[in-house]
Amino acid sequence: MRRVIAGPPVRRDGLELALDAQLLLRMVALSDINLTGGTAAAARTRLEAGRTMLGGPIVSGVRTRNLNLPTADGTMPARLYEPPDLPAGSPLLVYYHGGGWVVGSLDTHDGLCRYLAKQANLRVLSVGYRLAPEYPFPVAADDAVAAYRYAVEHAEALGADPAAIAVGGDSAGGNLAIVVSLDTVRGGGPRPVFQLLFYPATDPSVRRRSRDLFADGFFLTDDDMTWFIDHYCPDVESRTDPRVAVLLADDLRGLPPTYLATAGFDPLRDEGNAFADRLRDAGVPVVKRQHDDLMHGFTTFISLGTRFREAVSEAAGALRTGLALRSRANVVDIFRPTA
Repeated sequence: MRRVIAGPPVRRDGLELALDAQLLLRMVALSDINLTGGTAAAARTRLEAGRTMLGGPIVSGVRTRNLNLPTADGTMPARLYEPPDLPAGSPLLVYYHGGGWVVGSLDTHDGLCRYLAKQANLRVLSVGYRLAPEYPFPVAADDAVAAYRYAVEHAEALGADPAAIAVGGDSAGGNLAIVVSLDTVRGGGPRPVFQLLFYPATDPSVRRRSRDLFADGFFLTDDDMTWFIDHYCPDVESRTDPRVAVLLADDLRGLPPTYLATAGFDPLRDEGNAFADRLRDAGVPVVKRQHDDLMHGFTTFISLGTRFREAVSEAAGALRTGLALRSRANVVDIFRPTA
């Protein structure tokens, strides 16, 4: 019956889309859920409305606490997720939501953060960085760094171990997590001990093959990507800045061990995989995991299909294992750039 509703299998580039993903895309096609179009405010409203249908039931057994974190000239919202009975001094994941630096919020990624907190058994600090076009580049990047530094400096108040703080994010949020790691490596100070990256945006300056292959029909479209970057970084020359095009950073040595997941049916697939390859070439421990049968955005669909939950559960397990294997005695040696 599911196959009848979804239609014949979708195959492209030698890959076959998961049935769960195909059913979801059919549902999206019948709805008014579009990532972009019109004003940024209108796009945000549509996404917030759509999360009721796409978000599924709330993950139980996780406490939350709303916070306000300082920025250079004000504050930004954040939300702390805490599994029950988690002792003080446990690891913390600072998480940056996706949405092309223009849409998305603490609420659109609430289910994902609850799921990661529960499955990885750690606290999650979800960051509501300021969005474009009201706050164009580099505001989101600066907010991301400020949120991470706040987490380090106030780790005790957050119930966390300051030497066990990871960063993570999906899509544009994955980009911001990498920005934080690059900033701490270059500028000194405590560095993240792990990166959890879902289909990160790593280089808007180059059009890669996957962007043409999956330009339409797989949730994130080619037009969406253009709309997002035009809002976030309207100055074309700035799109090669390493705080936007993290793939173009001169030196990736010293970045934290990384789990990087891409999706086979995703315009961002090739640039995400290219970043994982550059990490490996720089000597950074990295797991590059391409989910051949999924599309962009799968992390936010965990309540809508077994295949989505499987992919996010795998990432949560990698995060939990990576943090558990981290040796306090070797933290400095692990993250010190080599000659």
